[in-house]
Amino acid sequence: PHPWSLPLRDEVGQLRARGLGRTLRPTPGAGSFSHNDYLGLALHPAPAEAAARALRDFGTGARAARLLGGHSPLHQALEHDLAEFKQTEAALLFPSGYMAALGVIPALVGPNDFVLLDRFSHACLFDAARLSGATLRVFAHNDPAEAAILLETIRGRHPPSTRILLVTESLFSMDGDRAPLRALADLKDRFGAWLLVDEAHATGVLGPAGCGAVADEGLNGRVEVQLGTLSKALGVAGGFLAGDRDLIDLLLHRARTFLFTTGTPPALAAAAATSLRILRDSEGDRLRHRLHTNRQRFLRQAPAPLAAADRGTPILPWIVGQTERALLLGQKLSDLGFHLGVVRPPTVPVGQARLRISFSAAHTDAEIDGLASALHQVINDDS
Repeated sequence: PHPWSLPLRDEVGQLRARGLGRTLRPTPGAGSFSHNDYLGLALHPAPAEAAARALRDFGTGARAARLLGGHSPLHQALEHDLAEFKQTEAALLFPSGYMAALGVIPALVGPNDFVLLDRFSHACLFDAARLSGATLRVFAHNDPAEAAILLETIRGRHPPSTRILLVTESLFSMDGDRAPLRALADLKDRFGAWLLVDEAHATGVLGPAGCGAVADEGLNGRVEVQLGTLSKALGVAGGFLAGDRDLIDLLLHRARTFLFTTGTPPALAAAAATSLRILRDSEGDRLRHRLHTNRQRFLRQAPAPLAAADRGTPILPWIVGQTERALLLGQKLSDLGFHLGVVRPPTVPVGQARLRISFSAAHTDAEIDGLASALHQVINDDS
């Protein structure tokens, strides 16, 4: 190897020695409980057919940044539909949810401002907060009381012009629990802050027609920024931001991850628009019911540690503690034909490595029953 690469090899070796090594491996479709395709739309024929038609009409790529010739009628139609879906004035499409986060937070706050983040928020939100130059403060997971103390301290020490952005996920991706959105909305009103809610894992799953936890808790109009993804329940790829027209107009001028990147391929916009229509009609209701039924079927026969971890959402964590144990259990389940997400630090805190089960409406009864049986076998062997 070239001399410059030797330190990189050593660094990777150290990570592997600590059980933190990572390798890309294709995951079989059957028996997979590690993806976020909650409604099974990634393999649904209707979005695929819409994408195929758009490929013929618009080609494989957007060809330019959206403001420089990469904007198509398909992008415009999807953004209109997303705003209607989220019950906001406008929406803006990004190539990924990560890019949406990195675009919006630095556009709203800067070095004289503050970002308050739930400790368990997604990495993209932490990265965006750091990129903004604002002062970052972290409050304990789902703890509005600690958030209130931080807000009161900031407001007491800084001028009224100081912007405070309060940030949380609505459905947390690693624990499957929900944020206390109503309490956080009350806090941001009390202290004159703004609230950003990441609805990535709630979109399509929670709320009327799957429009998310914000609507589910009756908070439409009280959340300044809603961040969502097309990559999970909608089964496509991309991210979006929804809010009032002034927010979206500002992002058109300041969101660097929108301004300086090629637009989402029009075919993906067409597929996402079709997925969105499915979410909002009777088929969406049927798929959400099937998702709930699959989760309940599993819980009726699940080992006690997993049944106890249920939070009423499609995400079920089995926290096993040490990284080495999580890897071993994950491999044993894989050998039995079932693939779970093995989640290790730094994604979760040290000592909280876990196997993460994600349920889907596409799972069959045989897959659900087989997973429960395999988990019983692995736990018995481990004890």
